[in-house]
Amino acid sequence: MDFRELVKDLVSIFKIRIELRQVGVRDESRVLGGLAVCGRDYCCHSMTDTLNPVSIKMAKEQNLSLNSMKISGPCGRLLCCLSYEYDFYNEEKQNYPPRGSRLKVGSDLMKVTEVNILSKQITLSGSEGRVANLPQAALFFNDHANRWEVKREYVTEFLSN
Repeated sequence: MDFRELVKDLVSIFKIRIELRQVGVRDESRVLGGLAVCGRDYCCHSMTDTLNPVSIKMAKEQNLSLNSMKISGPCGRLLCCLSYEYDFYNEEKQNYPPRGSRLKVGSDLMKVTEVNILSKQITLSGSEGRVANLPQAALFFNDHANRWEVKREYVTEFLSN
């Protein structure tokens, strides 16, 4: 929208220099502040001086629902906190096998179906509908074999169930 005519009219009325600047929706939320869905102050208002770009990839990496209503802030853009937590999730993912990879648990070859970084749990599914929920502490990366494995004490515990 062109405001040049409005500025000219205002200058002729008030006889002072007038400058109009566009304020984006994220900037508006940042200036006004408020409470986010988590109950804390808006991240863009309380945590930073600059607004970093936020992408849908960040939500995917954090295993969040891609429902736009759940990952959008009050400004209608993606939640700023997605970018703050993105690095944490990327670092922590190194401590887990990727989703879809296969792990041998006893004689059963099981597939990683879910990785929950916050609760430090992984879910495995195997043949005959067997499902195992294991803590991250049950896993280790075998550098020699170049694969993720389940620690022996957890294998015997799993087989006894």
